[in-house]
Amino acid sequence: MNLQNLLRSGDKSNMQKVNLLNLSIHNITMLELLEQLKFGGVVFTPNVDHLMKLQKNRDFYRVYQEVEYIVCDSQIMMYVSKFLGNPIQEKISGSDLFPAFYNYYKDNEEIKIFLLGGLRKDTRIAQEKINSKVGRNIITEAYSPPFGFEHDEQECQKIIELINHSGATVLAIGVGAPKQELWIHKYKHQMKNVKIFLAIGATINFEAGNLKRSPRWMSEVGLEWLYRLLSEPNRLWKRYLLDDLPFFWLVLKQKLSIYDNPWS
Repeated sequence: MNLQNLLRSGDKSNMQKVNLLNLSIHNITMLELLEQLKFGGVVFTPNVDHLMKLQKNRDFYRVYQEVEYIVCDSQIMMYVSKFLGNPIQEKISGSDLFPAFYNYYKDNEEIKIFLLGGLRKDTRIAQEKINSKVGRNIITEAYSPPFGFEHDEQECQKIIELINHSGATVLAIGVGAPKQELWIHKYKHQMKNVKIFLAIGATINFEAGNLKRSPRWMSEVGLEWLYRLLSEPNRLWKRYLLDDLPFFWLVLKQKLSIYDNPWS
């Protein structure tokens, strides 16, 4: 079965994958992913920080094993895949995927999105801007959860009730990793109408215009992390300068066939 027939069938079992450390990434293009999402599914967009968290967080790793679509959100991971001899076709970041998704499905009245995450004002601004661009209320409702909401079962049930009442068929959640991925996994079966789940990180802030994305040239050469570090040094210095540096040693171990998955 060729890829186009595979996409039409909704069968994901035979899609090509690229192994990076203990993660298997679907080697598909943005257009192929958008087409495939008509059948539903959960999408995670891992970057280097995700890969490092997957070395330490067993729950995060287990959640990743049950996801329909895992796509690459890192130019550095693109370079690494080439170094390892199995290049990833296309970088599909959450901040690129989400606008591509709502534009691709703008005329499909069955696509109704619930936006979860961001600061309260930014979430509403993002909702208004997206609906204006699309020309209809594709974002049916938006909600900014309080800090620590994932530990408050009453708050989580309130969010689920809001989602179900909104009639949304898509949940786009941007509350950071691994929080957003773990939350989807725990509660997705309670959202009766939602067929598509998108974990989109900081995308809501980008859509609102509150947080600026890096210049395209920086993203294309793999320096988006540097732009974000310079924009938010107090929040991100530890992630980029300490937590994620061992990634390159682990990649070398994979190249030498001496990397071991800590959870295997």
